[in-house]
Amino acid sequence: MSAPILVTGGTGTLGRHILALLSDSGQDVRVLTRNPRPDSPGVQYLTGDLDTGEGISAAVAGVQTILHLAGSNKGDAQKTRTLVEAATRAGSPHLVYISVVGADRVPVESAVDRAAFGYIAEKRAAEQVIAGSGLPWTTLRATQFHDLILTLVTALSKMPIVPAFRGYQIQPIETAEVAARLVELVRGEPAGFVPDMGGPRVYEMRELVRSYLEAAGRRRPVLAIRQPGGAARALREGAGTAPERAVGRRTWEDFLAERVGVVDGRPAPQFG
Repeated sequence: MSAPILVTGGTGTLGRHILALLSDSGQDVRVLTRNPRPDSPGVQYLTGDLDTGEGISAAVAGVQTILHLAGSNKGDAQKTRTLVEAATRAGSPHLVYISVVGADRVPVESAVDRAAFGYIAEKRAAEQVIAGSGLPWTTLRATQFHDLILTLVTALSKMPIVPAFRGYQIQPIETAEVAARLVELVRGEPAGFVPDMGGPRVYEMRELVRSYLEAAGRRRPVLAIRQPGGAARALREGAGTAPERAVGRRTWEDFLAERVGVVDGRPAPQFG
């Protein structure tokens, strides 16, 4: 029997896709979670916390591959360092990491930038920890997931006037397609930075908002807002996109057609 794969962030949207792919293939999987969960066929949930380090040594023991999906707006570098240190003590597992396109091109320097785009800076910091870890590693950068964009525009559309950052270039990609690529990387040899993954088309943020409103049957004025700061300027210039790597197949329009409906006159995003 092959060694189990450890997945951090396995209970999130991307993680659920990956767990299904791995368990369906017969791969034993460990999932690091802060809250106890019952095991399921082929999936063992281990309680641990990357903030404190509690439970991490037990989670990495005996694994040959770690898929690091966990991330947030704060503390990713230290959490990744905690994982790397435990993995190094346990041997030399292959560490596969999911990052974001533009992590190396979007400057997050001012307080304004960090408040809005701290997650990008955290992704870059975690990338650097992994690259300097001495472990065999692979990092994939992907553009923003359809699911995340849907969550954002759904929240914005609740306002009487819907704000949209002027000029933002966004290239949404299907979560399941990124999951499939990560599973390929988990099964492959360490490769460092691999080619980016981007969705099939680049949009301005206003286009995404308006297409959601139309699909959801909502009428709202859209107000373009110019956001200050170097990070915002970089995103307007396309630093968060990878048009030369538009390898995603499922379009935003197809995603909306399936996931957004109208119930009793109100939009009902379908997340199940």
